[in-house]
Amino acid sequence: MTNEVLTAAIEGFESQKRRIDERIAELRQMLTGVPAESGSAADDETPVGPGRRKMSAAARRRIAAAQKKRWANFRGESGAASQPAAPKSNRLSAEGRRRIIEATKKRWARVRAAKKAAAAAKKVAPKKVVAKKVAAKKAAKKAVPVAKKVAPVEAPPKAE
Repeated sequence: MTNEVLTAAIEGFESQKRRIDERIAELRQMLTGVPAESGSAADDETPVGPGRRKMSAAARRRIAAAQKKRWANFRGESGAASQPAAPKSNRLSAEGRRRIIEATKKRWARVRAAKKAAAAAKKVAPKKVVAKKVAAKKAAKKAVPVAKKVAPVEAPPKAE
């Protein structure tokens, strides 16, 4: 390729780039309502929209001091941070343990008694049902004799 062709190609691509940048600027203006800066160099270097503000060290110190003061008031501290006297003990007392053991033993005694009563009731109930069924079967046999089924005898094949 010759230099003239390459130069023409570069100019064509740059004109396309400008048109695309203009279209992007129009779309950004539609989004934000603020006219975009003209020129493609400005768009490439800085982002559109508000940037992050810089805060001075003195301002950060004032904010930190005010926040510490608010937390101190919230905790009810006066001046220096105070440590709690002693952490709470979550140990179970001997009497409390004894009460829990007694209650558990009573509960399990009730459970075992209920289980024993249910088992005793089950043993008695099935016998009565079985006795009634047996009596009903005996009565049915005496009343109507059942005919036994006999397999049909096949006739011998006819001789032709």
